[in-house]
Amino acid sequence: MSYTVKVVEGKYKLAGDFHTIEPNQPIQDEQGRLVGICNPRRIVHHHSLGGEAVFFEGITKGKIIASRCENKKCTTHKSIYMPYRIHCPDCLERNQDFDLTEIANQTARVYTFMVCERSGAFNTLAKPIRFINIEFEGVTTILMSYLIGKQQPKIGMKVRPIFRTKNPTFTITDLAFVPAETKEKDLPEGFTFSK
Repeated sequence: MSYTVKVVEGKYKLAGDFHTIEPNQPIQDEQGRLVGICNPRRIVHHHSLGGEAVFFEGITKGKIIASRCENKKCTTHKSIYMPYRIHCPDCLERNQDFDLTEIANQTARVYTFMVCERSGAFNTLAKPIRFINIEFEGVTTILMSYLIGKQQPKIGMKVRPIFRTKNPTFTITDLAFVPAETKEKDLPEGFTFSK
């Protein structure tokens, strides 16, 4: 790669070629007439994961880290949030990290789902994509993810989380779900059950 990002004294330090302009290419019709140009550009984006970094690091290690409000004065005290929320939406106090892995392994169920046959640009998931909303026992919110395998999702279907621990992308696609009865030998390459 021709670019690097390091953290020095709490600040990003960028080095290398983040934006590349390549020569334009002509677009010609069947008769050879110029009808347009293609101007390729490569832009490398970088962004901070901020307070949510603990969640993304967790999934690359086979853990689901949720957050929980620990403010005793809050009307929603002890509410657990997944997806991870840095602050409680009710009292605005900083939430505490909460390891949801075992609860997810035991209680994850499909709340609702949608199957997409086509996707937008830069999609990396195999089609059809079986998007699923997951509910966990005792958790206030619903997590959107995707189901891997050939089985069609069903509302109420028991599922288990799997984690891309080999060559992770450090994105939400490192966390997926499979039907609860799936065996480890049947997981996609690079994915494992929780550690």
